[in-house]
Amino acid sequence: MKLRLAGATRATFHSLRVRNFRLFFAGQLVSQVGNWLTMIAETLLVLHLTHNSGLAVGVLAACQFAPVLVLGAWSGLIADRSDKRRLLVIVQVIAMAQSAALAVLAFGGRPPILAIDLVALVGGCTLAFDNPARRAFVVEMVRDDDVNNAVSLNSALMTSARIVGPALAGLLVKTAGYGWCFTIDAISYVAVIVAFVKMNPSELRVAPVASHAKAQVRAGLRYVRTVPDLWVPLVMMAVVGTLAFNFQVVLSLFVIRTFHGGVGMFTILFSVTAIGSLMGALSTARRRSIEVHDVIIASAGFGVAMLVLAASPNLAIAFPIGMAVGWTSIAFMTASTAIVQVRADPAMRGRVLALQAIVFLGSTPIGGPLLGAICDAWGPRSGLVVGGAAALGAAAFGSIAMRNLSRSHSLRLGTELRRGYQTLRSRS
Repeated sequence: MKLRLAGATRATFHSLRVRNFRLFFAGQLVSQVGNWLTMIAETLLVLHLTHNSGLAVGVLAACQFAPVLVLGAWSGLIADRSDKRRLLVIVQVIAMAQSAALAVLAFGGRPPILAIDLVALVGGCTLAFDNPARRAFVVEMVRDDDVNNAVSLNSALMTSARIVGPALAGLLVKTAGYGWCFTIDAISYVAVIVAFVKMNPSELRVAPVASHAKAQVRAGLRYVRTVPDLWVPLVMMAVVGTLAFNFQVVLSLFVIRTFHGGVGMFTILFSVTAIGSLMGALSTARRRSIEVHDVIIASAGFGVAMLVLAASPNLAIAFPIGMAVGWTSIAFMTASTAIVQVRADPAMRGRVLALQAIVFLGSTPIGGPLLGAICDAWGPRSGLVVGGAAALGAAAFGSIAMRNLSRSHSLRLGTELRRGYQTLRSRS
């Protein structure tokens, strides 16, 4: 029994034997808790200042992610052209300054909503450059057969931060105020900067640097279109990212309006959802390979969980269902991320990951205000129903698309075999 447990533990955490990845993991673990402090504190501050306006929270989410939509393709190209470790250090320094600016605003009393949105926009710019560079950098730290494990552990790290960060944000908002959430986030960036500085560059598997040429962004788009294992999950992610992954908008309104809960109940539900995400991430960490079929199943499971959560009669029922939502959502995110990182050509990886960020995070500026308005008009349950239906629709699209591609490939192979046979007969 002990041997099996030890073997399972080694299989789950085997990529952590790489020193550079251990440093990355430790630094990100601290920094991501701080990021969630800011994310939740911003949402709660805007809800407080606007008397629970769903549209205002949706606009905030749009500001947080709009730069990913606008700058995403170019940030991926920059990642392909740059020393990713050095680029990430620069981005972390700017993000630290952004969190410090939020702290100054919060400590000043009642800050204008416009000021919060503008500072959130700066944070969105750092996210646009951080996301493709950081995820492409994960691949450079570990061997090819460790990539899925590293991606899953990175997802587990992010979701662990979602457990601690929101709960800590709720506690600090209640006891110390919003400003301290942003202050702690600013300080947390020291950990990740130190981790990057202490890495050994000679142990990295540096990807080929993209040359400076015209139309490289379009080249990335054309490349993705030729690889079904890339474009099918990306289309699915666009749908799910727009309408289902706006948790900070829908869950906050679901708790506060539907069940008349407070800040504490919202952060607890968010943390419970994150516990499910952590369990899901760790359960996928032992897998050595990911197929499009796994992305489709995860999307369908996510859709069902969202619909069941929408029907919850009370918070006592919503909590365990929230764990299922977290589990299935991270299963979808991990599967779609791993398949993109593994199947993309190394020279194109930054651009492909940036495109993934565009369709997944960059869709929030559209989905955030839209879902906020839907929740304002028809109630928060309707926002969850829209998200669940979108995830199920994405799964149906993926299943049909891959079936058609498989049928097309079989027909093409059959035609080529017949032509070869006819050629042999004519020669004989």
